[in-house]
Amino acid sequence: MTDAATALLAATAAHAAFSAVVTAVAYPALVATEADRWAAVHAAHTRRITPVVAAVYGALLASWAWALATLPVGAGLVVAAVGTVLALGTTAAAAAPTHARLGREGPRPELLRRLLRADVVRTAGAVLALAGALAVAW
Repeated sequence: MTDAATALLAATAAHAAFSAVVTAVAYPALVATEADRWAAVHAAHTRRITPVVAAVYGALLASWAWALATLPVGAGLVVAAVGTVLALGTTAAAAAPTHARLGREGPRPELLRRLLRADVVRTAGAVLALAGALAVAW
């Protein structure tokens, strides 16, 4: 296994684990928040998770730069790329804008449903990326 493959595997594993924790812990707690506490809880969630998102996504993007510069393109790399694009694209196109609206408008049921749907897609993409990275590493 090359250093770039190891970096990609580590970054996709960290991303998948982070996504799983958001799915299993952070979002259920957020959704269960009562409306009168929503603004404070959502603001605290945003403040706490932003540096983690920056670190995880930064490591993921850095590992991709290294992988694309040094690894041969094969099925595993393509699968990992599709998963990563799905996860990051869903974050940018759906989850982040929905969080912004939730911050402005509060816990509207349709926004919470949209956030949870985006999260499922994002986590599936992260797991797919990890599977592809495992194939690259083997």
